Amino acid sequence: MGSEALSPDPGMLDELRRQMAAVPGRGESATGHIPREQPLRRDLLPVPPPLADLLPDGGLPKGAVVAYTGAHSLLTGLLAAVTGNGGHAAVVGLPRLGLLAAAEMGAQLSRLAVIADPGPDPAEVAAVLLDGLDLVVLGLGGLAVPPARCRVLAARARNRGATLVVAGEWANPTLRLDSRVTGYRGLGPGRGRLRSVCLDVRVSAKAGQTRHGHMDLCAKAGRTEWLPRETITRTTEVTALHGAVS
Repeated sequence: MGSEALSPDPGMLDELRRQMAAVPGRGESATGHIPREQPLRRDLLPVPPPLADLLPDGGLPKGAVVAYTGAHSLLTGLLAAVTGNGGHAAVVGLPRLGLLAAAEMGAQLSRLAVIADPGPDPAEVAAVLLDGLDLVVLGLGGLAVPPARCRVLAARARNRGATLVVAGEWANPTLRLDSRVTGYRGLGPGRGRLRSVCLDVRVSAKAGQTRHGHMDLCAKAGRTEWLPRETITRTTEVTALHGAVS
């Protein structure tokens, strides 16, 4: 499955189901009873290195549901980490998520499906994709998903060992992840060359304390790297967000 953007049509869900059933090692048991209480698989999906330090298990658990808010950069980093390490992923309902940025982070676009316009029910499209992929990133576009349906999709993710990351409100997720752009490095008021974007990240799990961290998204020779926030010795080296855009 490549990175071609798909548009909804009356037969789109049936075609997606056929494609998911054909994914090697993922589609054999796509149908059948979905146990609600099956535990999460211990396997982990890879993530950008600085984020791994904040996650309770060092990666995203397969079968988990993650509620996400904030900057799209970290969503792109998740897609790049999974596809760059041999996994398959999809992004649903987020037409502004940049494929070029994902490629610069190391994504393999041939392993990434993009459904920019999933129609009136993006959650149903995501449910189909969970049958065949390792990671599904779902943008709800302000739509509300009832708690009962959230439980059904969470059970499907557990059963299939796929991870669902939802950009929007979601009832009782495994993790909550928030990312905020807080500044830039190398860019002064109205001048300079942007070298990195500074992110603050917060991770909340059902059990345990909320963890906070800081990381930089750095461009180097056509590639983009994720690095832990370095200690800044000069206060003028990082420009606050409001100053960079004023």
